Amino acid sequence: MNSIVEVRSDDPPDLEMVISSTSNKISSPPRDTATPSYRPAASPVPSSSIHSTNAIVNSNNNDKTNKNVDDKHARRPRNVALTQQRMKSWQPILDSRYVIGAYLTIGIIFLIVGFIIRNESNAIIELVRVYESYTTDMNGLTINDGTNNMEKLDPTSNVESVIGCEIGNNPNSMYLSNTTCQIKLKVPDDGRDMQPPVLVHYQVNNFYQNYRTYQVSYDMAQLLGSLRQDMVSAELCAPLNTVKDKEGVDIKINPCGLIANTLFNDVFTLESVVGPDNVTIEGAVMNETGIAWKSDLKWKYRQPEGFNYEACPSFDECSCDGSEWSCIEPYQSPNGTYYRYFYPEDNTTQYLYETYPMVVSPIEGVLNEHFVVWMRTAALPNFRKLYGYIDVVIPAGSVLTFNVQANWAVQQSQSAKALVVSDNYMFGGKNHWLGTMFIAVGGIAAVLGLFFLVIQLFFPRKLGDRTYLKYKEE
Repeated sequence: MNSIVEVRSDDPPDLEMVISSTSNKISSPPRDTATPSYRPAASPVPSSSIHSTNAIVNSNNNDKTNKNVDDKHARRPRNVALTQQRMKSWQPILDSRYVIGAYLTIGIIFLIVGFIIRNESNAIIELVRVYESYTTDMNGLTINDGTNNMEKLDPTSNVESVIGCEIGNNPNSMYLSNTTCQIKLKVPDDGRDMQPPVLVHYQVNNFYQNYRTYQVSYDMAQLLGSLRQDMVSAELCAPLNTVKDKEGVDIKINPCGLIANTLFNDVFTLESVVGPDNVTIEGAVMNETGIAWKSDLKWKYRQPEGFNYEACPSFDECSCDGSEWSCIEPYQSPNGTYYRYFYPEDNTTQYLYETYPMVVSPIEGVLNEHFVVWMRTAALPNFRKLYGYIDVVIPAGSVLTFNVQANWAVQQSQSAKALVVSDNYMFGGKNHWLGTMFIAVGGIAAVLGLFFLVIQLFFPRKLGDRTYLKYKEE
């Protein structure tokens, strides 16, 4: 009788043994017709044994199938040192020698770096000139007369006082009257030359760009060129979302909000840089490009959807007639090139170049770098923002002359504004706080190191000494 159990080659060895043993018990040897011999008759196989053997095979096959499925879908980490947390680790014992050495090393390094940074910062030449203040000077002192008391505001000034830069509560008055005032700054004779790039900042005191309502008052979609505005953005921009024109009709402001519509719009022009020998330094110009973050210009600002412009060879060949152009007359850039342009919905919208024509051109719009710098709000009420830079060496004893068109009023905000010219080093402009913090941290670390060293010398303690162990009494 042949076996009814099928043995598979992929079965484990132990299963093959079980099946082979079972097969020998339930099967009879084949008949040999050539050599007949006496063989006892095979006893009948109980049906229960057959079913039991089939159950064993089926159970093992099911286990293999489940095992493959479990291995495939298991969440068990791989059996490697990293996932099984068998990585070799270093657990240093905080011996007093190491602790003292670490504190003294950190202290010495920080003190050296701090004094180097402090000396580099003190070597920076910084020329500050306050040219208008209402009630607060650049040092936080109060002035009650509301005038430009330059001796109190800027006692370090070594050039004649600023005259004619006060506009009071009349914003844009110099732009409307086409007038300017003049500021002169002199590099100290006994100092060193100012190395390029020589940075030109404007400084504003007592103006809270960090006020929460002010910081959120803008429409990001609008700055990215969208002409549509949702209710949330409109609420954030209020009340500077619309403005009435001369006929009393509401027109939209683009961009809206407090930040965009309080842009610092004083205009600085470098007239000349005269050296100590009274000879004008050639090539001393103030660059106003490259002052904003490249990421801001690339990702945060776009001209309105549908904006278009075209350069023209001359004024006569640059007509604004036709529906494809919204300009009234061509725009002439500082380099003499004429442009005609188109802004969508221009009849019902006041764009940035119309709000601040003295700073923003219609070709740049929200991509104007002075505007982008202003939109990155300051964390403190007294702040400086980069206006431009001079890329030549300015010798000691030179006099820098700036023409200023003052348009940004300080009376309502009770603030002050100043022009700052300085060179820089690897950590930026003049700032003693960075060096001071290094010195403070280094000093604390050095004092702790010396303190622990004294304790170790006079009151030593052996590491791991069992005499210091205290056991709880039974």
